[in-house]
Amino acid sequence: MSRMLAFLYGIVCYLFFFVTFLYAIGFVTGLVVPKTIDTGTMGNATGAFIVDLLLLSVFALQHSIMARAGFKRVWTKIVPPAIERSTYVLFATLALALLCWQWRPLPMIVWQVTNPAAAMILVALSLVGFGLVLTSTFLINHFELFGLSQVMSNLIGRTMPAPRFRMPLFYRLVRHPIYLGFLIAFWSAPVMSVGHLLFAAMTSAYIVVGILFEERDLIAVFGDEYRRYRARVPMLLPWRGVK
Repeated sequence: MSRMLAFLYGIVCYLFFFVTFLYAIGFVTGLVVPKTIDTGTMGNATGAFIVDLLLLSVFALQHSIMARAGFKRVWTKIVPPAIERSTYVLFATLALALLCWQWRPLPMIVWQVTNPAAAMILVALSLVGFGLVLTSTFLINHFELFGLSQVMSNLIGRTMPAPRFRMPLFYRLVRHPIYLGFLIAFWSAPVMSVGHLLFAAMTSAYIVVGILFEERDLIAVFGDEYRRYRARVPMLLPWRGVK
């Protein structure tokens, strides 16, 4: 029964993530969803800026702290290891949902592309960025990344295999195609408001810092194999000599 409950918990966390992720795409691109990054009542600009900064900080801190190996060692004394990843996904999704819900618009225009064709190309490029994010998760192991493999293995009584270093497709061009996809998605905006600029700038800064922490953890797991990979493949820009 406990294994079945863990499995159902993992499924619910994943579905919550997937629906929220789809909403976040609309939130950033301004498509379909009722509340986007630039809609709503602004109110006081300073207050809106502080609220948005706090929301972004909560999101960044949750991702950074809960993803660290030291935190996981302590956390799995409280949360069963089989649902540790699903619980991380749950908290990450709650942080994202809170951001979309409580975001205060700062609609003052920084730049705007007025040519309709060019504007459509930028929106399409943003969607391509989100597509790159999702595709890259499947290339490495989408279901393990979001906790489903762990709860399934627990359900059938199997042990999760040891991590194996792989570099499929996009990972041969850049070390972090998921982060590259987010950067493309966030910056490809035909209308760049102050609020959107704050969102894009803060998430970009978090991505750079997050990569430093993530690569330290990857070296701890894969050692020289990852060091050789890091020396050979660029971090985010798929050009030789850009590490």
